[in-house]
Amino acid sequence: MVTNDTNHLSEKLLMAVKREEPFAALTSKLKNLQLSQIQNELINDGLKKAFWINIYNAFFQILSREKHVQKSRIYTQKLINIATIKWSLDDIEHGILRRFRYKYSLGYFPNPFAPARIKKMAVSKMDYRIHFALNCGAKSCPPIAFYDANNIDQQLETATISFLESETDILPDRKRIHINRIFLWYLGDFGSKSGIRSILKENLDINTKGFKLIFKKYYWDEQLANYNNTFDQ
Repeated sequence: MVTNDTNHLSEKLLMAVKREEPFAALTSKLKNLQLSQIQNELINDGLKKAFWINIYNAFFQILSREKHVQKSRIYTQKLINIATIKWSLDDIEHGILRRFRYKYSLGYFPNPFAPARIKKMAVSKMDYRIHFALNCGAKSCPPIAFYDANNIDQQLETATISFLESETDILPDRKRIHINRIFLWYLGDFGSKSGIRSILKENLDINTKGFKLIFKKYYWDEQLANYNNTFDQ
């Protein structure tokens, strides 16, 4: 069983945010971590994904609900202090979890200007399932769950199936399958349209042959504190 201070801190922070308990002591501990400690403890992709997904989801809530950061700034401003380094939500999502992909390339191109610290922290292989775990406070976002390194793979599988089931609409008479717009924004992450069809077959046992894929409208209506209690601790 994997246990370390770094991952445990991310879990405790997300739980405190959910329960609306004081979290200043936890953010202070994150700030005072040594960068070398984080690198030495997050030694594989499972550990990295569990830590950074929890951090992303916790800080999105903090920045939105507590700091009242405007949506125009919330992703790009470096407002997250970990190991005395300021990180942005984009640093976490596109830099670390998506292995420094360029944000506006539909997932097809790396960011050639990614800082060395991002490259050192990044996962070794991008896992498309993170898109079903990161919550941006919108109605069309996946719900927030709690991830731990010991169960991260199964938890991401569950999150993927749950999100696909809730967001996939099959219209047999019109030969169309409506899917979440996240698939379009990160098309390359999913292996293009052929990859999306494989994902639907693998997770929902849907035969997409002869069906057209339609990307649904994304609803940005604010829906904060949307927690999935399946993984509640």
